[in-house]
Amino acid sequence: MEVTSKRRALGRGLEELFYNEPIDYNKVEEKIITETPKEAITMVKLSELRSNPYQPRKVFDEDALKELAASIKEHGVFQPIIAKKSIKGYEIIAGERRVKASIMAGLEEIPTIIRNFDDTEMMEIALLENLQRENLNAIEEANAYKKLLETLSLTQEQLAARLGKSRSHITNMVGLLALPEVIQQDVSEKKISMGHARVLSKLDNKEQQRELADRIIAEGLSVRSLEELTNSEEKYPKTHKQTKTKEVSNDYKYLQDELCERLGAKVRIKSNKIEISFVNGNDLNRLLEIMHIEPRG
Repeated sequence: MEVTSKRRALGRGLEELFYNEPIDYNKVEEKIITETPKEAITMVKLSELRSNPYQPRKVFDEDALKELAASIKEHGVFQPIIAKKSIKGYEIIAGERRVKASIMAGLEEIPTIIRNFDDTEMMEIALLENLQRENLNAIEEANAYKKLLETLSLTQEQLAARLGKSRSHITNMVGLLALPEVIQQDVSEKKISMGHARVLSKLDNKEQQRELADRIIAEGLSVRSLEELTNSEEKYPKTHKQTKTKEVSNDYKYLQDELCERLGAKVRIKSNKIEISFVNGNDLNRLLEIMHIEPRG
């Protein structure tokens, strides 16, 4: 009885597909498309489509949209979008970039798979599509995690396991939402980095957070300089004590946690080996980009 209720809380459709495994959005969409016969794919007028209310991305890369629009104009839309019938028209579940690019390309219709997902499933798919396919800014990513945690009633550890991320990454990302709105805006606009924001989020005083954010922008302070500046617990009280001390039972614990944090992925160090987990090809490319490694092919 307890297992059944837990599975239901995790989201019926996706939980059944990826029970005890990191959720791979690409396989979700692939399964939906594979199970949909061609005759069930319908052409829907672009004017009848509305954004998914759970879409975490608020800003779309204009240049990337133009590139996609040019491709669509020349070759058409290869992959149908997924939408849900609503009172007026349709709500986009997955494929909003394709919709926007199709409008830019001058199309009037787009191939669409109509599915009757409930609100929880709509939110899961929209958030996962963006988390695993797009480069959300840090605040958009943090809001996506927060929505998943709240709607699916998951702990941060459970969500990390479902997405193939480290728990510390989820914790630190969600922690950014406690920053003042003005600083969140600076992060979204890339005026200050995720590293800067993480240091600021550990400070207790909101006014100090804002003052330091202004200094980061005005003086170009590095993350290391900011850490050194805020090291004084007396001058810059923290919301919680730092727990970066090494555990006696594991000499590599601190390094493992640092790698998890920097890569946003599960990392294990054991037997003179480093294991880095990734969800899919897109996630691997993200990791390679962080490590400044050019992928082959």
